[in-house]
Amino acid sequence: MHRSSVGTISGTADYLICPNCRKALRRQERKISVSLPITGGPSAFIPEKELLPANGVDERTTWLVEEYSTSGRLDNITHVMSLHPQYLEYFLRTQFYMLRMEGPLPLHYRHYIAIMAAARHQCSYLINMHNDEFLKTRGDPEWLKGLAYVPQRLRNLNEINKLLAHRPWLVTKEHIQSLVKTGENNWSLAELVHAVVLLAHYHALASFVFGSGLNPESDQDPPNGFRPEPVDNFCACDLANDNTIENASLTSSSFGSTDSASELETLMERMKRLQEDREDEEASQAEMATRFEKEKKESLLVISAAYDDDLVSSSTASRYIEDPGFGYKDFARRGEEHPPTFRAQDYSWEDHGFSLVNRLYSDIGHLLDDKFRTVYNLTYNTMATHEDVDTTMLRRALFNYVHCMFGIRYDDYDYGEVNQLLERSLKVYIKTVTCYPEKTTKRMYDGYWRQFKHSEKVHVNLLLMEARMQAELLYALRAITRHLT
Repeated sequence: MHRSSVGTISGTADYLICPNCRKALRRQERKISVSLPITGGPSAFIPEKELLPANGVDERTTWLVEEYSTSGRLDNITHVMSLHPQYLEYFLRTQFYMLRMEGPLPLHYRHYIAIMAAARHQCSYLINMHNDEFLKTRGDPEWLKGLAYVPQRLRNLNEINKLLAHRPWLVTKEHIQSLVKTGENNWSLAELVHAVVLLAHYHALASFVFGSGLNPESDQDPPNGFRPEPVDNFCACDLANDNTIENASLTSSSFGSTDSASELETLMERMKRLQEDREDEEASQAEMATRFEKEKKESLLVISAAYDDDLVSSSTASRYIEDPGFGYKDFARRGEEHPPTFRAQDYSWEDHGFSLVNRLYSDIGHLLDDKFRTVYNLTYNTMATHEDVDTTMLRRALFNYVHCMFGIRYDDYDYGEVNQLLERSLKVYIKTVTCYPEKTTKRMYDGYWRQFKHSEKVHVNLLLMEARMQAELLYALRAITRHLT
């Protein structure tokens, strides 16, 4: 397969390359090219020295990029994810399958759907990436002028794109029926499942891009012609984002301490105590349900007031979406009727979603399942400076808290653990990255788990991304199941 050489040092303005990048590239003797970011490394949140080993990209990552990268280069997403090579393989393999392998949708449709999904979160990074990929797959350049220039059947995806991105619990079988009904612009169920998987994937990937502070690729045009520059101790991402949250909400901790070492020790102690309590006494089903409802309502208090204002899309993104002011609203809003809780025992990924998606879009279920399982079970048995730690409880709390915000409840999980394990600054970060990722700032990223390694925070972002994608898929696949029955 032909590989693009876009992103090599040739043709890149010298002022775009920081000294560390220049040294790394001189040492680089690899087949793949490395995309150079505009500001200091792949991420504005993570120091470059944490991401690029002294001897360049490791052989495993090089092989994965050569095999599965759709761009044929080490882009910033892959670069940051390579902190977790075991997960990276499943991510790249799944994404390659969705974009390049045999499937219901033509190749240029796949990239245009990725653009539509990324536009819901104003993610210029992904929009620019898939603009290029769309043209490479012989997509019509006119389509890149906006939705007014695309076939009606693609425009018909707007509603489900909007709902899945911001309020997936509103997706119903009627939405599915309107897309697959007989007519010249209809979608087959197989095509629709492929489209839904792409939409969920790129909504969630936008969360990872913003949550990890990814810089634009060196060959991408910055949004609106603005080239971010670091100013003093602020990161470019902070300058580009609307910091409407007071500093206090980012630094306050439910642990009642601002000292990072004591925060870590307190978290370790709470994990130990919860494990002992779990072994001593198991809560009743009624009590577990009560704790879920309490946690769901408490999630309303996590910065939701700061984000009730409608979001205004950038000019780049707005051409690819309709109803740009439509955004996330809390699942259980105060004083309002809200949909019933999605009970995982009634419709789960393992028992229902997996088999349906695999039947309608061959093999994607296996790939997604491997990816979900890998990130959920990924552990190095460390926590900051501590070794031989069982982090299962913490990983489960992160994953289930995301699903809780989307109204999904597991009846075998004690949601009291969420409040014990996730401090307020971490909840602020999780809610922002998951629900309105374009508002994420470096201050939020720095504000939680201050003693932890950057690789551990990237693991958090991977968990949030996959939990979000699975939540969207559960709602969409349940609606398809109801349509079929």
